[in-house]
Amino acid sequence: MEPLFSIITVTWNAADTIGPTLQSVQRQSFTDYEMLIIDGASSDDTLRIVNAASIASLRIFSEPDKGLYDAMNKGIARARGQYLIFLNAGDAFADDTVLARMALLKVDNPGVIYGQTQLVDVQRRVVGRRHLTAPRHLTADSFLNGMVVCHQAFAARRDLVPDYDLQYRLSADYDWCIKVLKRSPLNRYVGDEPIISYLADGMTTRHHRASLRERYRIMCRHYGTVRATLAHLGFIPRYLKRRLGSSANRQ
Repeated sequence: MEPLFSIITVTWNAADTIGPTLQSVQRQSFTDYEMLIIDGASSDDTLRIVNAASIASLRIFSEPDKGLYDAMNKGIARARGQYLIFLNAGDAFADDTVLARMALLKVDNPGVIYGQTQLVDVQRRVVGRRHLTAPRHLTADSFLNGMVVCHQAFAARRDLVPDYDLQYRLSADYDWCIKVLKRSPLNRYVGDEPIISYLADGMTTRHHRASLRERYRIMCRHYGTVRATLAHLGFIPRYLKRRLGSSANRQ
């Protein structure tokens, strides 16, 4: 019998970050899930740590891949659950009731079950909320405002999901979420309490400009050049506000 959720975690030399991810899955009060580790042939202690985890429904696959999104496609191909959750190494469920709260929304078979995200540091201390807030009513057009739902807080029904488009190196998850929402007849919001703790390690800003350029291409593809350009212009004040806030915090 297929589980309700497939939790897919992509790893590569993630020994320093995988522990909290595994622990958050172990602590879930709702247990109708499987966890897939899609490992890119790690050379550190990642697999030893994963194998030591007491997760009965754990399946591990370790082989070379062509990058993050190729590995995620392998997870889609191997998943058996009705809903897919991509939980990166270092990220975690915010508390032990997350899957239980999500499962309550399954009754009318929504295409997407989603919620809010909080940021944590390497000591797992909560440092704040994500700069974009998930809307209570979610549609494909919501993503004209950017990645309004964190990918880890976006559970998609397996029969609706496409593969990730490997032409995009940095923002294939943005493209993927829009495609899923275009196919989804109904989406359900878990509530205002965060369901995901996202590890704020600075990696997302390293390729910020390249990511924005790629995201603009994706927006043009889905929404047309005019709407995409207007939306991108609207990002400028938001970006400047964040930069000014970061500078003030460093002083």
